[in-house]
Amino acid sequence: MTEKPIAITPESPSPSTSCVARVTVTGTMCGAVPMKAVYQADSALPDGKREVNPPVFLYDTSGPWGDASQNPDCRVGISTRRAVWIQTRGDVAFKERANASPQENPFSGKAPVCRAKDGVHPTQLAYAKAGLITPEMEFAAIRENVNRAAYIQSLSVLSAESRAALLSHHDASSLSFTCPEEVTPEFVRDEIAAGRAVLPASINHPESEPMVIGRAFLTKVNANIGNSALASDIAQEVEKLIWAVRWGADTVMDLSTGKAIYGTREAILRNSPVPIGTVPLYEALEKVDGHAECLTWELFRETVIEQAEQGVDYMTIHAGVRLSFIPLTQRRLTGIVSRGGSVMALWCMHHNAENFIYTHFDELCEILATYDVAMSLGDGLRPGSLHDACDAAQMAELTELGRLAKIARAHDVQVLIEGPGHIPLQRVAENALAEETLCDAAPFYTLGPLVEDCAPGYDHIVSAIGAATIGAHGTAMLCYVTPKEHLGLPNKDDVRAGLIAYKIAAHAADLAKGVAGAQIRDNAMSKARFEFRWTDQFNLAFDSETARAYHDATLGKESMKGAHFCSMCGPKFCAMRITEKVRAWCRKKGL
Repeated sequence: MTEKPIAITPESPSPSTSCVARVTVTGTMCGAVPMKAVYQADSALPDGKREVNPPVFLYDTSGPWGDASQNPDCRVGISTRRAVWIQTRGDVAFKERANASPQENPFSGKAPVCRAKDGVHPTQLAYAKAGLITPEMEFAAIRENVNRAAYIQSLSVLSAESRAALLSHHDASSLSFTCPEEVTPEFVRDEIAAGRAVLPASINHPESEPMVIGRAFLTKVNANIGNSALASDIAQEVEKLIWAVRWGADTVMDLSTGKAIYGTREAILRNSPVPIGTVPLYEALEKVDGHAECLTWELFRETVIEQAEQGVDYMTIHAGVRLSFIPLTQRRLTGIVSRGGSVMALWCMHHNAENFIYTHFDELCEILATYDVAMSLGDGLRPGSLHDACDAAQMAELTELGRLAKIARAHDVQVLIEGPGHIPLQRVAENALAEETLCDAAPFYTLGPLVEDCAPGYDHIVSAIGAATIGAHGTAMLCYVTPKEHLGLPNKDDVRAGLIAYKIAAHAADLAKGVAGAQIRDNAMSKARFEFRWTDQFNLAFDSETARAYHDATLGKESMKGAHFCSMCGPKFCAMRITEKVRAWCRKKGL
C-alpha cells in the first residue's frame, strides 16, 4: 500500500506557524486516519536565508478527545465509526444485551449488541487466516507509518546534507525479526494470521480506532485505571480514561474492583477510542462478596458474556494457574502477587480441583470468538520480587500459556501473553527470549518489568528502565506502572506520570528494534535544540507542558523564546552557542 498525501483538516493552522495540529491520512477502505502534525518554524541560515523545517507527524491515540472540532460529551459517548464495517461484513446478528446487572445503564440502546451468526467467527484472526484484509487492518497499517512517506517527500526542498541528517538512524539491535520499511495492510494481516500480532477490536466496541500490537510494530503502552472499594467513582474513571488517551495510552484496562463495576465499564467503553481490557475474574469475585471459594464456572462465564456484550476488546484470563503449580510458589519471598493468580490458587486449594477456567478453556474460547474478544493470557504466577524472578513457578506457567495460546488460536481467538513483574536487568533479555520460544512469538505484554525492589514512589522510573530494555528485545506492549505502585490507587496525575515514563520507554525500544522512521522525531528535536527553537522543542516533546513550564520558570518572557541560551549556562557558557562561533570560523577558513 502506498499512502495518499496528507489531508490537512480545515482547522489546521499555517505550516509556517510553530504549533501542533490534527491531520488525517485517507485509506481506500477505512477512511480518514487521524494523527498529529508538529509544524515548525523556519531555520535562519548563516547566509541570511531561511530553511524550511517540514512538519513532523506523530501517532495519535486521543480520538475525538484530541480533536477540538468535535467537542464530544462523555454523557453521550463518542462516534461509532466502525459500526458500518462490522455490519457490512454480514457475519453478525443483533440481540438484546444480557445485562444481568441491576445498575442503570445510561448508554443502553446507543449501539446494537452484536454476536456471531451460527458457525461463524467474526474475528480479525479468522479474517486474516482466510486471506482477507479488513478496514481495521488498513487503518492500523496507516497509523503505523505515521505519514512517513509525506515527511520524506517534504524534505525535497532541503539540501542533500539536511535531508541526510534528518533521515539518519542507527542500525537496529540484532533480533530474530526485522521491522518493515513500510507497514502495509498485507503485512498486518500476515502477522495476525501467524499469531505474532493482535488487532483488538470487539464487534461491540465500534467507537474504537483500530490499532495493532506485535513485535514488528510500534511498541504500545497500556494504562490501568479502575475504582476500588475505597476510592473513585464513575466520573473520575472516565476522566482518567480521557486524559490517558490524550497522554498517549494505546489501550486502557479497567481494573475496577469497587462499586458500580458494570456502570463504570459501560461509561469507559462508550467514551474510549482505544481498546479496553478487563480482568473478568475481578467482577466475578465481587459478585460473591470476595469469597474466592464460592466462584463457579457458570458465574465466570456469565461475567465474560456480560463484558463481551458491552464491548470489551481483550480480557486477562488466568487459565495458566494450575493446581500442580501452586506448591512451586511456597519458597518465594513474596508469594503470589497477582490478584487473579492468588484468587485462582485459593479456589484450587479449597476445592482440591483443577482451575475451572483451565478445564473449560475450549468453551471460553468459543465465547470470545463469538464477539471477537482477544485473550490476554495472564501471568498469575509472575514474580513479585527480584528474589522470585525466573523461578520454577513462573516458567511452568509460561510454558502452559504457550500451549493454551495454540488452542485459542485454533478457535480463531487472538492471543497476548502477559509477562513478568519483577526481573533483574541482566535477565530481562532471557525472559523475552523464553516467551518468544515457548509461545511461538505471540505478542508479549509485560508489566515493567521492575528491575529493583527498593524505590516505592518511583516505581514508574524503575519499571520504565525494564520496559525499555524488554521492549528493545521485541516485547509488543508495555503495561505502565505509576508512582503509586505498591502504595495506593493512582489518581489522574499518577496516570500522567506513569504514561509519560512509558511512552519514553516505548520510543527507546522502537529506536533499538529499528522501527522505520522512529528517529525522525529525535533528529527534528536535536535540530530544533541546536537552533534554539524553543517552541518547536516543546511541541516535539513527549510532555510539552512540563518542558515549557521548566523553561519558563526562569526565562518566562516571550522574548526569551528566541534566546540562544537557557538559564543553566546563560549566554556566555552555552556550548551550542559557542559551537556556532566555531562553525563560523571554519566557514571563514574554508574548512
